[in-house]
Amino acid sequence: MDTSRLLSRLSALAVTISLLVSGLFILLLLVVAQPQLFEEEAVVSVSEWVPRSVDSDLPRGKKGNRIKLGYLLISESSKWMGPQALIEDQRYAGNNLACKNCHLENGRQAGAGSWVGVTKRFPQFRGRENKIGTIEERINGCMERSMNGRALPIDSREMKAIVAYMEWLSEDVPEERVAEFKGYPKLDIPEMVADPMIGKSVYEAECQLCHGADGQGIPLADTTKGYQYPPLWGQDTYNQGAGMHRVLTAAQFIKYNMPYLQADADNPKLSDEEAYHVAAYINSFDRPMKSNPERDFPDLKLKPVSTPYGPWEDDFSPEQHKYGPFQPIIAYYKETFGIKKSK
Repeated sequence: MDTSRLLSRLSALAVTISLLVSGLFILLLLVVAQPQLFEEEAVVSVSEWVPRSVDSDLPRGKKGNRIKLGYLLISESSKWMGPQALIEDQRYAGNNLACKNCHLENGRQAGAGSWVGVTKRFPQFRGRENKIGTIEERINGCMERSMNGRALPIDSREMKAIVAYMEWLSEDVPEERVAEFKGYPKLDIPEMVADPMIGKSVYEAECQLCHGADGQGIPLADTTKGYQYPPLWGQDTYNQGAGMHRVLTAAQFIKYNMPYLQADADNPKLSDEEAYHVAAYINSFDRPMKSNPERDFPDLKLKPVSTPYGPWEDDFSPEQHKYGPFQPIIAYYKETFGIKKSK
C-alpha cells in the first residue's frame, strides 16, 4: 500500500472517530439537559391514572416555570396576588383565601371543583353573564366573588400562569375519567326548609374543630400564605355573589368533601340533610357584599333557584330562595318556562 493511500484511510478514520466523539458529546448534553427524552414512559392503566403533580411531573424550561407560578398563585394566593403581596398593584384578591381552599388538592381532587380537564370545556355558555365565556372570564368571576377582589388583566403574567397550570392539569386525561373530575356529584335536595339551627349542631360536631367556633378558620404558621383551614363567614371570606353563598352549591361541596380528609366523592361522611342544613348555617352569617349583584343573570329565568339575592323571575320570597324548600321553585320553572333546574 502506498503512503498516500494510507494517509487517506487514516484521515477518514480520524474524521469518523471525531464524528463519533462529537455525537457522543451531543448525546451526553441531551441526557443532562433533557433526561425525560430518554426515560421510558410507563404504561399506566386508566384506573391507575392520577392527575399531574408539580412535585413530580413539572416540565423543565419556560413552560415549567410558568406552570409553577400558576401553582403558587392558586396555592398561596394571599402571598402572591392578595393582601399579603409585597407590590400593591399585584393585590388582586381582596381576602386571604387561596384558590385551593375550594378547589381542593390544588385543583386535582375529583368532586371538589377540580381543574382537571376544565380548559377543555371552554369557551362555554354561562347564565350569570348570559353569554359564551372564556376560561379567563371564569377565573375572574372567582377573583371578584370567591376571592372578593378585582379581575386579573387578561394578558397579565398572573392570568397566563394560572391558565397554564389549568391547561397542564387538563392534558392527557383519559376519556373514561373526564366526567369524574367535572363539577360536584349530585345532591338529592331535601324537601324541607334548610334550618341554620340544625346546621349549627352539625357544624359543632363536624366542622368546628378546623374552622373554629367563630367560623374564622386557622391561619398557617406563615400567615402570608393564608389559611390552613379557611374562614367560612366574616370579612375575610367569599362575598354574597359567590356560588358558595348558594345553599345548594355549598351543600354539594360540603357533602362530598367535608370533613376534610375524612370524606370524598366516593365516600361522603355527611348525609344530604346534614350538608344541606350546615350550608344554611354557614351562609346565615354576614360576609362581604359584591357590588351590583342585580346585574347577574341578565336572563333571570337562568338564575339558580338558591340564589339568595334578587331580582328573580318569580314571586317566591327571598327567604325561600335562600333556604328553600326548593322543589316548588324548581317545579315552577319547569312548568312555566320548560327549564329543568337542579340547583
